[in-house]
Amino acid sequence: MRTSVLFFFVVLGLSFGAVAPEDARLAEPVGTNTPFFEGRFAGWPGGMTRAAWEKRKVELRRQILVAAGLEPLPTKRSTPRARYYGKQRFDGFTVEKVLIETSPGYWLGGNLFRPLAGGGKRPAIVSPHGHWKNGRAEQTELGNIPARGAMLARMGFVVLNYDMVGYNDTKQTPHAFGEPLWNWGPMGLQLWNSIRVVDYLVGLEDVDGGRIGATGASGGGTQTFLLTAVDERIRWSAPVNMISGVMQGGSPCENAPGLRVGTFNVELAAMMAPRPMLMVAATGDWTRNTPRQEFPAMRSLYGLFDAAPLVEMVQITAPHNYNRASREAVYDFFARRALGLAAGPKESGIPVFSDLLVGEVPEGALDYEGVFRQFRDRVLAAPVSRERLRWALMAEWPERVESLVAADGWFVLTRTGRGDRVVGREIEGEGPGVLVVSPGGVGLAGSDPKVRALVAAGRRVVLLEPFKGRPEVGFYSTFQRTEAAERAQDILTALRWMGEGTEVLGLGDGAVWAAVAGAMAPSGAKMLGDAGGFAGTDAEWKRVFPAPGIQWAGGWKAVLALVR
Repeated sequence: MRTSVLFFFVVLGLSFGAVAPEDARLAEPVGTNTPFFEGRFAGWPGGMTRAAWEKRKVELRRQILVAAGLEPLPTKRSTPRARYYGKQRFDGFTVEKVLIETSPGYWLGGNLFRPLAGGGKRPAIVSPHGHWKNGRAEQTELGNIPARGAMLARMGFVVLNYDMVGYNDTKQTPHAFGEPLWNWGPMGLQLWNSIRVVDYLVGLEDVDGGRIGATGASGGGTQTFLLTAVDERIRWSAPVNMISGVMQGGSPCENAPGLRVGTFNVELAAMMAPRPMLMVAATGDWTRNTPRQEFPAMRSLYGLFDAAPLVEMVQITAPHNYNRASREAVYDFFARRALGLAAGPKESGIPVFSDLLVGEVPEGALDYEGVFRQFRDRVLAAPVSRERLRWALMAEWPERVESLVAADGWFVLTRTGRGDRVVGREIEGEGPGVLVVSPGGVGLAGSDPKVRALVAAGRRVVLLEPFKGRPEVGFYSTFQRTEAAERAQDILTALRWMGEGTEVLGLGDGAVWAAVAGAMAPSGAKMLGDAGGFAGTDAEWKRVFPAPGIQWAGGWKAVLALVR
């Protein structure tokens, strides 16, 4: 159908002008292994100004928090409760097992390293471990997690090595899980844990809350730069082997729906600017291009703040790692930047640790359903908001819509500068226009008795062809909007083109699509007809409108409150 419509326009000799000749949304899907510097981010950050970046950073922060299910991030947070188990004393430091209650009934496991020498308020390091087989207890050549805690503590830092969800002592949920309709999954839970780790460290009597650093490798590197993107309390960071333009992360804890729509890891990590950052890369993984691609781009971004020297880079000849050479580069960075020393120490005298895990959770700890229920209850308490619904679906009320209309009413619409194509057919008439949305498209919509009655009454009727995207496989929704969300956007685009007073008639499942889109229109579009008993359960949304975040934004209750 779309090809024939395009052919029809060409035969008529109509100029496309600003209307996109092809729908950009049907290009090859972006994914975790897309070479971003060879695509839309070639030359990034280009001629961006500091003011433009500051605006972009606000948008990106909101995008991360929405994807994580954390928008709005609670600003008034008490220091989380902690339980300690078995302090051990070593040469220059102590280590304790600790459980931190990041939410009521949810406990995060970790190891707290403290210096023996000196006193007073100390700087601290947030230290997520990444996807090592043994989690925070990993002690191998490629990744010794306790070693960095020990060395940084000897240098004078208070350090918390803590679990990813589903690892070691943090098993109230598995590592791979998720309820996309609610924007609930491991990425958001880990980001919340990281924020609460900062709250915990800041609340310790021996920690200087104004001097907090962060470092982690692989999935811990992703946690590090996502934390620095949303939490300005991190003063220095060293993400290891994860700031890449050719691989964005292969775990569910790194790929929440909506997280990288229109962005990628380098841009997200750049939100650290102008705070000092060390980019650690390896020759044998996806950071192999860092010296010639990611690092020069990052320096250009830091240059917007006249702070290019504050971002540093080292590349280690090794496979994917947080090995001794990488750790020593990080020690050196924190020694110079955080402690004002000339250089950092070389690693030596690291014991083999055998007692790092608690092995239990406190009585009364929530199970998986309990953790999810607590999250859901918090989400449902949020006020209904048109803005929140738009954020969830990454939708916009277009500033301008370009149109191309053929002689018999077939049309193509494009949001200016977006490259999308919305196809449909207009039947001219008088009075307020009626936009008709049907899963069957223009043909079936035009034969519906309700539509025929509107045409017979002389009303202006616009029949919309629903967007049909590519199969949504892998981490598709992390990088592009889902088919359901694109359909809602197309309805919004058509409403903007048709003008004020437009009414919307949804047929079959199209009634739900139309209601969601109408709820996002500035004044809430007026709905004709009904949704046929649709109640907004998770099962119904998954069947009719499987858009990530729809329940997080208030679900059917919010939609009904926002339409007319």
